[in-house]
Amino acid sequence: MQKIRWTNASLALVATAAMAMSLGCSQKPAVAVAAINDKVYAVTPDTLRVKAGIVTGEVTEMSVKERVEEGSGRVATPAKLSGKLVLRNTSADQTVRLISGKISYIDAQGKPIALEDNRTEPLLKLVNPYSSRSDRLDPGQEATHVVDVEFPAEALKAKRLKDIRLGIVYLPSPYREESLNFPVSIGAGKP
Repeated sequence: MQKIRWTNASLALVATAAMAMSLGCSQKPAVAVAAINDKVYAVTPDTLRVKAGIVTGEVTEMSVKERVEEGSGRVATPAKLSGKLVLRNTSADQTVRLISGKISYIDAQGKPIALEDNRTEPLLKLVNPYSSRSDRLDPGQEATHVVDVEFPAEALKAKRLKDIRLGIVYLPSPYREESLNFPVSIGAGKP
C-alpha cells in the first residue's frame, strides 16, 4: 500500500513538472519592433563652388540624412551631411600638400551652430590611404573626397541654417620640373 502511495505521488510530481515545463516553455507573443526609416533633407543648392588661394573646390550631391524610428519619431542615428568634394590645384608652379578640412554650420546671425555634446567635430579626411601620393596635388591635378560628417540637429530647424563653411588647410611649395643630362657615347660593337 505504501508502494502505491509513492507511485501515485511520483506520477503526480512528474505530471506537475511536465505541465509547468510546457507552460513555462511556451512561446511568448512576438513584440513588434518599430521600423527605422531614413529621413533625407535636401540641401539647396546641392552644389557649391569655393576657392581658397590656389585651391578650388566643388562640393556636389549634398544631402542630410538621419535615421528615425517609425511611429515615435525617436532619432535612431543622428543627422549627417554627405556629398562629394573635388579639390583642384589651380597653380601653374606650386604643389599643394593637403593637411585637413573642417566644416562649420552658420546660423542666420552669422554664429556657428554647435553639435550636440556626444558628437564628433565635422572634420574631413583629405588623405587617401590607398595612394602613394595621397596628400599631394601637383599643378592642375585634382582629388576627390567623400564627405560624410556630423550635422547639428539644431540646423535641421526651418530657417536656422544660413551657410555651410568649408575650411581647408594646405601647404604650398614651389613646383619645379627639371631634366638631367648625361653625356654618353656608344663605342664600336665587338664582333
